[in-house]
Amino acid sequence: MRNETDMLKSLMKLGVELNQVHDLDILMERILERARHFSGADAGSIYIREGDRLKFSYTQNSTLENRLPPGRKLVYTTFSMPVDDSSIAGYVAGSGEFLNIADVYDLPESLPYRFNQEVDSLSDYRTSSMLTLPLITATGGTTGVLQVINAQDHEGRAIPFSSDDEEVMFHFAALAAVALERAQITRAAILRLVQMSAMRDPLETGAHVNRVAGYSITLYEHWARRHGVSEEEIHVNRDVFRMASMLHDVGKIAIPDKILKKPGKLDPEEFEEMKGHTFIGASLFHPFESVYDQVAAEVALCHHERWDGDGYPGCVDMMNGQPLEGQNPTSRNGEDIPIFGRIVALADVFDALSSKRAYKEKWKEEDVLNYIREARGKQFDPELVDIFFEVLDEVRRIQTLYTVAEEKRQ
Repeated sequence: MRNETDMLKSLMKLGVELNQVHDLDILMERILERARHFSGADAGSIYIREGDRLKFSYTQNSTLENRLPPGRKLVYTTFSMPVDDSSIAGYVAGSGEFLNIADVYDLPESLPYRFNQEVDSLSDYRTSSMLTLPLITATGGTTGVLQVINAQDHEGRAIPFSSDDEEVMFHFAALAAVALERAQITRAAILRLVQMSAMRDPLETGAHVNRVAGYSITLYEHWARRHGVSEEEIHVNRDVFRMASMLHDVGKIAIPDKILKKPGKLDPEEFEEMKGHTFIGASLFHPFESVYDQVAAEVALCHHERWDGDGYPGCVDMMNGQPLEGQNPTSRNGEDIPIFGRIVALADVFDALSSKRAYKEKWKEEDVLNYIREARGKQFDPELVDIFFEVLDEVRRIQTLYTVAEEKRQ
């Protein structure tokens, strides 16, 4: 890494790698993984700028993660801070300068910014060295802040970041900013589709689809590792699956208002028409020009199938909803339902029961969890239900993350 030619080759390869990731959340995770690799950092965080505030959006910490059971992730709370001189990240976002601090506990009193030691106290961690860089877009704006923490020597002790680290991370931040801006545009486009659905169906909010996507990715990761899926394949699938799961109900855009907005229970004829949102949604992604199109169609078509075969729409042509020749049109069951559809089926129901709707109040968490337990092996894949309860703390973090974000926007 200290050889200039090797560094340039590595950065070029990194640029290609980051631009192959399309989902914003998956990209932030990848950026932090690679930033920590390039700088030898133990931990790191990404802040995304939203107007005059910075949102603490993603974090990693090897020391804290090593204290967890294998395969588990940190549960952390997001928060925001003003873009001003009161914090290190806020100062960097506002000034556009980078900061290389040898020890955040030893900042001169003359500096306007301070390190918030409360975070270390709550997590039982000691932050020492910190390299904080603005993520500057091609137009000169700041889309966020990248922070790497505690450079390490060969024995794992925290040391200051070097001038070489500064140079590498300066170029890294430029590549990351471009990739983040592109992913934000992609996310915005998906959420516009969700907003179009929301004009027809008030239940399809950005918070709902982000929660369903977050739950789905968590379940998929643990299911895939149980089944021996390679890490490379998991990385690819997480990216496309997260975006696809956000559009699971996009077919509702073609369902009449009298059905979508009916406050009471649908009659049998109305329910039959509502079922059409599955194959209508799937047809929007045909012809399949990418893996994303295929996964998105699969999710839209199958997220109302049931493990016991009592779901819908069954084995139908996604272009017209007609039964496929030689197939039972009334039943998909068990592992005949694609795994992405089985996952979103569970994630969607959990979020629907946990949320207030026009026709019902929010259920208590205890009641929601009891429902899922009782539906194990009936409505839901029993293995996925087991995984769901294993990762319930992660599910709750995702739920809080997007619920609080929605409440702040209202």
